[in-house]
Amino acid sequence: MRAVLKTNDPVKLNFAQALLRDAEIAAVVFDAEMSIMDGNLGILPRRLMVADEDFAKAETVLREGLGAAG
Repeated sequence: MRAVLKTNDPVKLNFAQALLRDAEIAAVVFDAEMSIMDGNLGILPRRLMVADEDFAKAETVLREGLGAAG
C-alpha cells in the first residue's frame, strides 16, 4: 500500500475518500487514532492509503478532484 494523501484536514480527507469511492478505488485511512498521541491538536497527519496497483489512478483522481478544493 502507498499513501496517496497526507493531511490534517478531516474535511479534505473525507472528500478524498468520497472521490476514490466514486472511482471504485479502495482506500484505507492510517493514523486516524493518532489524535490520542498529539492531544487532539491535529498535528499528526492522517494517511490515505491505496493499493500499489491503484496508486497512479488514485493520484490522478485526487489531483483532478482536489485541484479546485485545495
